[in-house]
Amino acid sequence: MATRKHFDDYMMPVYNPANFIPEKAKGSLVWDDKKKRYIDFASGIAVTSLGHCYPPLVKVLNQQSKKIWHLSNAMTNAPALELAKKLCKLTFAEKVFFANSGAEAMEAAVKTARKYANEHHGKHKNEIVAFADGFHGRTMMAIALNGSERMTAGFGPMPSGIKHHPYNEIKGLEKLITKKTAAVVLELVQGEAGIIKAKKSFLARIKKLCKENNTLIILDEVQSGVGRTGTLFAYEQFNIKPDIVTCAKGLGNGFPIGAILTKDHIAKSMQVGSHGTTFGGNPLACSVALEVINSMSKKSVLRNVVRKEKLFIKKLNEMNKKLHCFERINTAGLWVGCKLKITETVNLDTVLQRCYKNGLMVLKANNNTIRIAPSLIIEDKLIKEGLNIMEESISQLQEQCV
Repeated sequence: MATRKHFDDYMMPVYNPANFIPEKAKGSLVWDDKKKRYIDFASGIAVTSLGHCYPPLVKVLNQQSKKIWHLSNAMTNAPALELAKKLCKLTFAEKVFFANSGAEAMEAAVKTARKYANEHHGKHKNEIVAFADGFHGRTMMAIALNGSERMTAGFGPMPSGIKHHPYNEIKGLEKLITKKTAAVVLELVQGEAGIIKAKKSFLARIKKLCKENNTLIILDEVQSGVGRTGTLFAYEQFNIKPDIVTCAKGLGNGFPIGAILTKDHIAKSMQVGSHGTTFGGNPLACSVALEVINSMSKKSVLRNVVRKEKLFIKKLNEMNKKLHCFERINTAGLWVGCKLKITETVNLDTVLQRCYKNGLMVLKANNNTIRIAPSLIIEDKLIKEGLNIMEESISQLQEQCV
């Protein structure tokens, strides 16, 4: 029987998982190997947007598993073609490339942008501008885009040609976005920073400079995409037209898949052999993702995301009025960041562990923010029960300080 100690014995220590081992899940509920029940406010870091073991996805996966699992990129398959067509129909995109994760999608996006710039404007146009406190994955290119010393320490030399600027800071942008800039990489909502939205003035300045300098805009919607913010993609709410969008996480509801969406004239720069992946666009992943998109693109589902966001805001404000535990509460659909007021007994780790103990799974963001990213179809009664557990957990910790 597997135990938590097995992780320490046999796994590379790049994670520090909880002391319990989840064994089964259904909807927004998880049970561990000791049969303890948890309400899931994490959804695998904004992944299982339709909940665990969502019946239509189980059905589709079961059906496809009896047909064909894997081919190669020497041929195509029906689920991939149907998914690509659906994504193009529902978004700005005219062409799609499938990968296996958000980081892979970001690698493909940067390669595509640089290849396009090279062909249309020359070799000098190869710089990428990204923003402080962003998160784009853990590959070499992704951590270079992140710009955090904590993530890049010991892994150098980093990929060259990447410049960073403070998020939401207009001053100085014109010095970074120049004729040498192939693309600007941007999150419209920074999840790892605590659910921080891009300001209208910031985006307006970026759009203007990108237009003036023939620079592509790459939007990282790995976390914000596929309904998380109340529209199928967040860019629909921000008055911005992307050239490339990356998505993953919620696209597969737990089955590994990533994608980049782009325009036809940009995609043409990526000829046969320019890029590839062994497993990207496999029939199993694409059949699941197609069902996810069919479900998440329904207006009734997206309207409910907005309604449930209001419920979270109401209950969290009530909690804060009672406990005075948050400095601020940020939301973007069903994506919530509660910045804690740190005390002797209340901090991110103690709150996380106490929530686990009381039967609630939540996430961290930066060093002081509780991040909530539940299923987008979580029941109202579980939202209320989960927030009651969070309130009880913080209250218990506050009482220890008295």
